[in-house]
Amino acid sequence: MKKARISELLLIGMTALVSIHYSPRPKQKLVWSDEFNYSGLPDSTKWGYDLGDGCPNVCGWGNNEAQYYTRDPKNARVEKGNLVIEARKDSAGKKAFTSARLVTKYKGDWTYGKVEVRAKLPRGKGTWPAIWMLSTDWKYGGWPTSGEIDIMEHVGFDPGVIHGTLHSEKYNHIKGTQQEGKVTIADCQDAFHVYAIDWKEAQIDFSIDGKVYHSVKKNPADDYKGWPFDQRFHLILNIAVGGNWGGMQGVDPTIWPQQMIVDYVRIYQ
Repeated sequence: MKKARISELLLIGMTALVSIHYSPRPKQKLVWSDEFNYSGLPDSTKWGYDLGDGCPNVCGWGNNEAQYYTRDPKNARVEKGNLVIEARKDSAGKKAFTSARLVTKYKGDWTYGKVEVRAKLPRGKGTWPAIWMLSTDWKYGGWPTSGEIDIMEHVGFDPGVIHGTLHSEKYNHIKGTQQEGKVTIADCQDAFHVYAIDWKEAQIDFSIDGKVYHSVKKNPADDYKGWPFDQRFHLILNIAVGGNWGGMQGVDPTIWPQQMIVDYVRIYQ
């Protein structure tokens, strides 16, 4: 009887240790979303706009881009259960193209969590769609010191190649030190895919359709100049036209209008 009892206690103890060792990560909860189950303008309680051409501070939005951002429904609207961001070849504000850049700033701002955006991308030379995040409070200073998280970037002259990138003062594309990953999704212009990051205190994972393709861990030796990602950020959805990167091989004048269609945006923490 004593041997049986001892064996039973040992089994219970081992089970407890295994349970502690393999305890799952706490499940994240949905804290913000837009399913676009309505029609008309994007929900003003969730979305604002960046407008114009960036002048006088950063003309061409810092990248010599060719579009003028508006709040016109021709450039941003919700229809058939989707958000439509549309770049068009029609001049405004001395620019040859119009488009939209939607932002959640002061309406959706987060530090850490999972960001998911299900979207279908535009096609053609000159298109430069992006799903990305910027610092809300710019605590550490202007770009790139306060950081940038590019969840998804795609340039039309390189169809199918998706980029996920972090920028900071120490690591950025101007210095050629950006923390970038890329993967080919051949049908990204024809089908919806879920572009996501899982943003933790010392690591950010980039994934598409649940498959991680790029991870960046904080260097323990870095301060905010290398890891400014401990502050609140907001989400940005836009299509740029041309620019230093998007226009490297020119802008096809025959392809317009072009759309990025977004099925949903979901934030978990």
